[in-house]
Amino acid sequence: MRTAATRSLLRRMTDLPEGVPFDPDTDPPVGPLVDATPRPLPARVPHRGGSVDLEPLHVRHASELFRAAQGQPAEASWAYLGAGPFATEEAMRAHVAAFAATHDPMAWAVRPHATGTADGWLTLMEIHPAHAHIEIGNIWFSPRMQRTRAATEAMFLLMRHAMDDLGYRRLTWKCNALNMPSRKAAARLGFTYEGTLRDLLVVKGRVRSTAWFSILAAEWPSRRDAMLAWLADANFSPDGRPKRGLAELRG
Repeated sequence: MRTAATRSLLRRMTDLPEGVPFDPDTDPPVGPLVDATPRPLPARVPHRGGSVDLEPLHVRHASELFRAAQGQPAEASWAYLGAGPFATEEAMRAHVAAFAATHDPMAWAVRPHATGTADGWLTLMEIHPAHAHIEIGNIWFSPRMQRTRAATEAMFLLMRHAMDDLGYRRLTWKCNALNMPSRKAAARLGFTYEGTLRDLLVVKGRVRSTAWFSILAAEWPSRRDAMLAWLADANFSPDGRPKRGLAELRG
């Protein structure tokens, strides 16, 4: 078995990239052995939180979602998504009906306790059980839900489900590279920026480069604990403002 000094020398001599794990006792170097048991698929079940509930997306949510989408700056909330905005409730209903029938992405409607209505959706997607890799994405939050405690908790509930309940090893987040609010949200939640794939897609007739972020299993406990501390009632003032930010709580 190679010593730590020998492993370090091997990395330097072979120009192995920093941050990429390898088995030090193999030649040539390959990745370390892991638990290769396929992870379970997510189930279409509700998730309950302290400020928000997630309900498996259904066409019955369409009317509430359409109403939540009205007003300024509602149209801007669709700028980086593959669908929307929807001019009529019928158009929203058709989209939701098709979206609710897919298994990847698997979508949930978001119902904040403060409003009692379906004010957005989010999904688990790019689900790869054999590789223990899953993504949280395809997120649309109505203008009144954005930057709220419920928005953070909605994302946390699915992140915790993927990592703790289902045991995935890699959780990813990706977005249009020009989508600065999404990039800031990824950083705030503790995702690590991995790079940008240039001119990857065409969305609504426009070329899209995609920025990628991830949280790995070894990193998840610190991210989870910071989010739990941020969401705790003790972290909120009577006016509903958080006393400490996520980055501060993560240390």
